[in-house]
Amino acid sequence: MDHTNGFDQFTGTKKYIVSQELRHAVNVSIALGRPLLVKGEPGTGKTLLAHNIAHGLTKPLLVWNIKSTTKAREGLYVYDTVQRLNDSRFGDKDVSDIRQYIKLGQLGQAFAAQEQGVLLIDEVDKADLEFPNDLLNELDEMAFHVAETGETIRAKQRPIVIITSNSEKELPDAFLRRCIFHYIEFPAPEMMERIVKVHVPDLTQSLMRECLKKFYWLREIDEFRKKPSTSELIDWIIALRRGGITEEALAEEFPFLGVLLKNEIDVELFHGRRKGISGYQHRYN
Repeated sequence: MDHTNGFDQFTGTKKYIVSQELRHAVNVSIALGRPLLVKGEPGTGKTLLAHNIAHGLTKPLLVWNIKSTTKAREGLYVYDTVQRLNDSRFGDKDVSDIRQYIKLGQLGQAFAAQEQGVLLIDEVDKADLEFPNDLLNELDEMAFHVAETGETIRAKQRPIVIITSNSEKELPDAFLRRCIFHYIEFPAPEMMERIVKVHVPDLTQSLMRECLKKFYWLREIDEFRKKPSTSELIDWIIALRRGGITEEALAEEFPFLGVLLKNEIDVELFHGRRKGISGYQHRYN
């Protein structure tokens, strides 16, 4: 963490390697107080980014996992009418105090917090098309009105907001205008080597090269329904290590394929293309 120009600067963590472009995007978002919208194919670390920003800047993290049924208001607050009804019928509480039945959602908690935190709105494109627009005013004003109590909850410290999208739906232009945007490119071999070393620090260079050669060969098969991702590469390397697979053995076979490929159609495609790997020379070598 750095404090250049008077605000916290994210530089990555020991477990999360960031490119210069992503580091700049995060810090511009913090400086301007605007949400950072992050896109990229699955497995490129979009969700982990928020976790590591919170860790790197030593700030609390709130996670709002978006589903197809999620409504924007749920992130602000929920009025628990059922509990109030039960209390009025069976309890001895003073149900006239409605505030005790207002339960803040993750966005509401981020606004009400005494210290600045990191709020992850994960997979915003899973919700319906109106969901992003329903958050525009709250994200702009960093405040919302509780109709049942007449109170306005205003952010004491503007949270660092990270929003992820898998591009399942197009997001509204009005929403995009309020965000800083970054697309996480799939790591090039040089960056991937740095990432792998963080998770498997004692991996030999020869086994590293053989793993990356085969991994990037797989990723060049455009017909795959799901290309293997960074997390799957790391899992595969760990499996190879635990299975005692050497670089010499790996050069002759493709063990534990199910760690990398996740459906039968891709496995069939792999077997149809397998002969091509013998002459494959990736630019990593």
